[in-house]
Amino acid sequence: MDGLINSADAAWRSRAARVVPTGMWGHLHAARLPEGYPQFFTRGEGAHLWDADGTRYLDFMCSWGPNLLGHQHPEVEEAAERQRRQGDCLNGPAPVMVELAELLVDTLPHAAWVLFQKNGTDATTGCVTLARAATGRRKILVARGAYHGAVPWCSPSLLGVTSEDRAHLLHYDFNDAESLARAAAAAGEDLAGILVSAFRHDLGRDQEMPTAEFATQARAICDARGAALIIDEVRAGFRLDVRGSWAGLGIAPDLCAWSKAIANGYPLAAITGAEWLRATAGRLYLTGSFWCAAVPMAAALATLRVVRRDDVPARLAVLGLRLREGLARGAARHGLGLRQSGPAQMPLVLFEEDAEGVKGSTFCRAVLAQGVYFHPRHNMFLSAAHDEAGIDAAIRAAEHGFAAVAAL
Repeated sequence: MDGLINSADAAWRSRAARVVPTGMWGHLHAARLPEGYPQFFTRGEGAHLWDADGTRYLDFMCSWGPNLLGHQHPEVEEAAERQRRQGDCLNGPAPVMVELAELLVDTLPHAAWVLFQKNGTDATTGCVTLARAATGRRKILVARGAYHGAVPWCSPSLLGVTSEDRAHLLHYDFNDAESLARAAAAAGEDLAGILVSAFRHDLGRDQEMPTAEFATQARAICDARGAALIIDEVRAGFRLDVRGSWAGLGIAPDLCAWSKAIANGYPLAAITGAEWLRATAGRLYLTGSFWCAAVPMAAALATLRVVRRDDVPARLAVLGLRLREGLARGAARHGLGLRQSGPAQMPLVLFEEDAEGVKGSTFCRAVLAQGVYFHPRHNMFLSAAHDEAGIDAAIRAAEHGFAAVAAL
């Protein structure tokens, strides 16, 4: 393992394997990464995190998205601690729930109301359920290859999933307006909604921003058919545009699902919706014992205030472009074909002629050895804690990765 996994991480993996199936589950399983990546971490601060052996990394995954402002952001932590001293999981919500809902409605032009949950799958599932309840219909259009959560109706795994779980999903191709129209036609009078990611971020393939034609078609179909346009903002929310990821396209969704960055690492999700869905949202039975926990809401309130005050998406775009240009120059120096796609705030780095991922894994292992945590096939994330010096350090570390790939 070239010393990248030291004794403490290995010991924790061994202990975990005895009491947790395979030692870990889901997308956080280090076995899904190139050999040598750590599984266990002990702390994070700003743009850095430390593994169980004390090795420090410049973090470009940001906990897979939640850390929008950086680990342990002082304003967020102060707000969370202040609320923690008063109470967290109570018999009902704390007043901070109302304050947060008010701020979200004030921030998002499409939003007339908010419902809170715990994670992204809660929010996407709630949106789909609400669209069906409001329209009295069943069919939901989803893009092929899109990720919307990890329960039977949308999980990328078919293990334990029945055909009935997905009986009323119809598929289209992202950014293909004709494909979307065909799927809507197939749904007929049973179309409840169109579910679409803020941008295409399927695993291991080039990312795509939505085209104006595609977004306009989605809105027009929903308007003509009385269906709900649902945007999955779980991954992209508040990194691309404070007003919502499609605001720049002039498209207002009927429902949005939010999580990850909404509370800077604290567990929280939200559904925001248009006025015409308010009455149905009030009747729908969506609940969980921890869904009104006050500490994450206090953290989210502080997070959103910082995002608005500091125009975080614009800052991340500048930093992301600096990283993208530096990586492009480095790849060119080594004669390597590199593909960088999607928004600069959420970089994806893939190599040409690398169907098996060997180049990507080699690159990331070498960069990790320099103390920079990249991902070989998933989009990465920038945070407001990154700065120009950190971006430049990552570009220097990438030189070692490019050299390792060129030597293959």
